Amino acid sequence: MNKPKTSLKRKLYDVIICLALLSVMTALVIFPQQSVKAGGDGVKLCLNVIIPSLFPFFVISSLVIELGIAAKLGRFIEPIMSKLFRVNGACSAAFVLGFIGGYPVGAKTAITLYEKGQCSKLEAERLLSFCNNSGPAFILGVVGAGVFSNSIVGLLLYLAHTAASVVIGILFRNWGDGGSYADSSGPYLMPGKNQKAPGFASAFTIAVKNAFQTTLNICGFVIFFTVIIRLLFIANIIPAVASVLGGIFSPFGFNQAAAERLLTGLIELTSGVWTLQNSAAQLTASAAMAAFMLGWAGLSIHCQALSFLCDSGLSAKTYIIGKFLHGILSAALVYFIVRLFLIEAPVSSYLAEQVTGMTGMGFFKSLILSTGCAFLLLFCLTLFSRAISSHTLTPNKTTGKKSGKSVEKSL
Repeated sequence: MNKPKTSLKRKLYDVIICLALLSVMTALVIFPQQSVKAGGDGVKLCLNVIIPSLFPFFVISSLVIELGIAAKLGRFIEPIMSKLFRVNGACSAAFVLGFIGGYPVGAKTAITLYEKGQCSKLEAERLLSFCNNSGPAFILGVVGAGVFSNSIVGLLLYLAHTAASVVIGILFRNWGDGGSYADSSGPYLMPGKNQKAPGFASAFTIAVKNAFQTTLNICGFVIFFTVIIRLLFIANIIPAVASVLGGIFSPFGFNQAAAERLLTGLIELTSGVWTLQNSAAQLTASAAMAAFMLGWAGLSIHCQALSFLCDSGLSAKTYIIGKFLHGILSAALVYFIVRLFLIEAPVSSYLAEQVTGMTGMGFFKSLILSTGCAFLLLFCLTLFSRAISSHTLTPNKTTGKKSGKSVEKSL
């Protein structure tokens, strides 16, 4: 009895996919000029924003893992990571870089840690639920100053985004069989043991090559979804669905315009938050919607993250559930905080001017600025890891033995 049902579901799935592809191809033929313009907008977005901002951080995240910096930092932060999230200290690289580098650096770092044997399968799946987050530059600059023209709103969104991520990580700390990294399955090696870090030249070459491939992968998704959103609006699909949703939820103050913004944000994050530019009059609802979009991240970013999961053997369940809960929790936090503390701060014209300047930057200026910030981060992490190593390996005056051994035993 199960085989016919499975076969029917498979056939239905194939029919839906074929109809969707046929519809997209038909729309591309009917609206060629609009499609080309949307694709051009997507390419400009990649050249001016995606490549300059993400590529350097992908290189740095790979170097942090390849050179063993993540393992050294992990020894220092092990108690915090294990108590809060029940993962080993090396996983802190995905958590920190996920907040600094933005989407999808956190997910890529978590998967790389698993593939390099620095965390177990269970730990990697727990990480995916909360480590893939938006960066501070996007929330504070683009959303806060650019969309709402208010630095306080941007700071509130970032704090809520960060708090929600930590809460989600705590909620998923018992995901799986309830075990910790010591008893979970996967190609796991204790950080810092049985691993020899490659030379910088070799690690840098691998990092640049992998970062370039990853960035091209992301740009492909961004361009594709930019075209899809434009076609959905031209074909009146998004407005029609928004009209239905607006009619159903109108008693709660959710109209068609709000539904269109939400649907756009569900598909693509950047396009979604920019639709909130002219809705500052309804600050509470708009800020909460922006918080949900930032937490959920959008289908475009999900496809980018899931593309890394294809060959890893990791389950996407924790990632999808975690991002949905992240959006809900972030929106709830922002909604109640804005209602409790009426935000009527003056417009931050200085930050708005900064955003205007950043958006007007050329490709090479943006790339140089982002690369400089990324290498500064790598320099600071390297100094920090060396300081930790020298501290843990100093002779103990009372015993005459190296304290690093006792550290290894305790870990």
